[in-house]
Amino acid sequence: MVWLSVGLLDYLPKETKHRSRVSKPTHMDVSVVIPFLDEEESLPELYQQLTDVLASTKWSYELIFVDDGSQDKGWEFVRSVAKNDASVRAVKFTRNFGKSQALHVGFDLAQGDVVFTMDADLQDSPKELPALYEMLIKENLDVVSGWKKIRHDPLFGKTIPSKFFNWAARQFSGIPLHDFNCGLKAYKKEVVKAIQVHGEMHRYIPLLAKHAGYRAIGEHVVQHSTRKYGKTKFGADRFVKGFLDLVTLLFIQRFGKRPMHFFGLIGSLMLITGFGFALYLGIDKLYLETEGRLITERPEFYLALTTMILGSQFFLAGFLAELFMRSRNKSPNYRIRETL
Repeated sequence: MVWLSVGLLDYLPKETKHRSRVSKPTHMDVSVVIPFLDEEESLPELYQQLTDVLASTKWSYELIFVDDGSQDKGWEFVRSVAKNDASVRAVKFTRNFGKSQALHVGFDLAQGDVVFTMDADLQDSPKELPALYEMLIKENLDVVSGWKKIRHDPLFGKTIPSKFFNWAARQFSGIPLHDFNCGLKAYKKEVVKAIQVHGEMHRYIPLLAKHAGYRAIGEHVVQHSTRKYGKTKFGADRFVKGFLDLVTLLFIQRFGKRPMHFFGLIGSLMLITGFGFALYLGIDKLYLETEGRLITERPEFYLALTTMILGSQFFLAGFLAELFMRSRNKSPNYRIRETL
């Protein structure tokens, strides 16, 4: 857009317009990870708000922008500010790999003692960062999650499905959060370095932290604003996918390292059931009803045969899963085009 190239410098703080990049401090207080996708209109305003808020604190900070395959001019804006502002770091993916992968890269780069995450759509205000920081430090928490108590979203399109989804997530995870989907969160550095965010698990980072041993999880009410630019990148199907992701995560967290414990248990029960029916049929044919129907004419025979076959298959699945877990490729499932 023309306004982006013409008015770019107007969004830069005065102290950074002509400031050359300098080496970053050896100690970093705060890192802000901002994944974005096609947010060229909101990025300049977000950057201005972030620098205003962070400049009012005494923190040493870094801003980590992760472009998840944008097709607009957002990356050009980030590249331009990175040339003038030493606090800006940025990564661009070759295509859209998803928010989880973007956060994974941001967490890997983050050096701050406290790591914030926030979306680039301006629906969450950077003015909330000091309150999240204070709660995290004063209450000695591992994670502080934002809670959009009053939402400015379509009632049936997002608000009601979100409430149901969050209720289900609370019941399954045991974490008393009201808004798992809120992108505005604060973490201690050790938390983000201990977890692996892949697939679509960005919704459940608090649950990942809990399973990693970081159970001090708090919640802070944040202000939610209507979307000012563009349109949402998520459809109604994200709630169905989110619930399935939750079930998958709970399964992986419990049986991921030893899948044989799950498949072997089911296989054992089926094999025992099958052998039980087979033993019953044998005794019945040899000693009780010797002149009765053929074994192959009785439904118990097919039930026994089916359960034994399924039990063997579950055992085989367990063995294959164990072999896969021991030999799986650890390479990342994203590709980076450019790093600033």
